[in-house]
Amino acid sequence: MQRTEFFAKLWSQYIQVTPQAHSIQALINARGEDVINDHVAFRTFDIEGFDLDRASALLATIGYEAFDHYTFPDKHLRAKAYRVPDDSNAPKIFFSELIRSELDEDAQAIIREVTRGLERELTLTDLTGRYAFHRPTFDQYQALADVSEYAGWLATMGYQANHFTLNVNALQTLGSIEEVIELLLEHQYQLNEVGGRIKGTPDDLLVQASTIADQITFEFSDGIVSDIPSCFYEFAYRLADSSGALFQGFVPNNANAIFESTDRR
Repeated sequence: MQRTEFFAKLWSQYIQVTPQAHSIQALINARGEDVINDHVAFRTFDIEGFDLDRASALLATIGYEAFDHYTFPDKHLRAKAYRVPDDSNAPKIFFSELIRSELDEDAQAIIREVTRGLERELTLTDLTGRYAFHRPTFDQYQALADVSEYAGWLATMGYQANHFTLNVNALQTLGSIEEVIELLLEHQYQLNEVGGRIKGTPDDLLVQASTIADQITFEFSDGIVSDIPSCFYEFAYRLADSSGALFQGFVPNNANAIFESTDRR
């Protein structure tokens, strides 16, 4: 699969479960703007063949290489950032994984049940929208999410782009995160307030904001049907470092708060 095709399939699947992203893009387009994607994000469990090592090998097939890594101890996560070295216009990728051994035994047992029988390795096609797991019961989902909202989300949503990100630097009619937020609030989009609507400061070289995830209906293995969080839309404004180049990495404190865009309401 070529990189352009990969991102086209990602977006097509993403807006099916994140209608707000499509409407926000239309809102920006109506101002005469082109929407440029800063990055996308994926989530996974640290299961061999589906972990960050596999993600690195997989993304290399479409030109990506890892350039930074991060840890999130309170959420039991680690992550890597990827970019295409010879194409600064290619969206970056943020790929995180849950460290199962850091959860309690009950949560680990639920994850083992949900992921039992995974036989082949993760593929690019999987990342464009595949539910690879056994559906949990409603009680299993609630118990898992009580320990790790990330795990609860992954156990129900599977593999897909967790979010796309509007590149605010590329906008002509909106010059800051603050102006983007003002537009979103004017049109009644719900924003992630964890740590404040704006994540990061100019000193961090990356300032971000995000919406709260849309909701979709999910049928659990015990027949219970309930709304669950799907995916959200993010906004990023990057500042120049001491060399004059725009910062390309991620800020753990920002990301830690943005993860909570998919928490249960």
